[in-house]
Amino acid sequence: MTMENKKILIVEDQKDLADLLSLHLTDMGAQVTWAADGHEGLRLACARDWNAILLDIQLPGPSGLEICRKVRQNHDCVPILLLTSRSTEPDRVLGLDIGADDYITKPFSVMELIARVKAVFRRVDALTKLSVTTEKQPINLGRLSINEQTRSAKLYDESLDLTAKEFNLLLHFCRQPGRVFQRSELLDSVWGYGHDGYEHTVNSHINRLRSKMEKDPKNPTYIVTVWGVGYKLDPVNFPN
Repeated sequence: MTMENKKILIVEDQKDLADLLSLHLTDMGAQVTWAADGHEGLRLACARDWNAILLDIQLPGPSGLEICRKVRQNHDCVPILLLTSRSTEPDRVLGLDIGADDYITKPFSVMELIARVKAVFRRVDALTKLSVTTEKQPINLGRLSINEQTRSAKLYDESLDLTAKEFNLLLHFCRQPGRVFQRSELLDSVWGYGHDGYEHTVNSHINRLRSKMEKDPKNPTYIVTVWGVGYKLDPVNFPN
């Protein structure tokens, strides 16, 4: 898969790493812009339309987390991949909680990062083609309504403020209510890749969905855990 004319912003203060990523992405046809600090990164991230943003967390000036939060406040659905040297679970989860689609821990394989970016573009392209060629009717499960055309969801007539990845995850559950999905299946279907050790990405997004939907997120009734297997959307417990 090429990345012809895909506009990618790299916000990274390590010039050698930024040059390496730019070289590989440009060779695949992408149009790459580099910002060396948080100030320039924030300005560019909010000033232009991007197909993807590769965002270092630790930057001079505003941090990558601040930039990610600001982009999401503008309701921008651009995919964001965090580049981080922080290896502890709380740090990684925080990035996902504020709206990043994924992260990769330094040092990382450039080829793995390229594979992640390709997976993002495949997923976005598939959704775009589907929305253009197919007139989808809203899915209604009790008082939950999810509209693929407008990418909106409501519960009890109240709009759910979902990130792009949260919406895709909820839509995937709603298409097959009651089916139990393994974490690896969700990674493959929603994120477009499957890697051992990245199940926490699914867990974090499930927790975020629950916090926005459940009356008691610690005791969920809509998106439930099937111990030892994965997760399912339980149509029996949905409100009427």
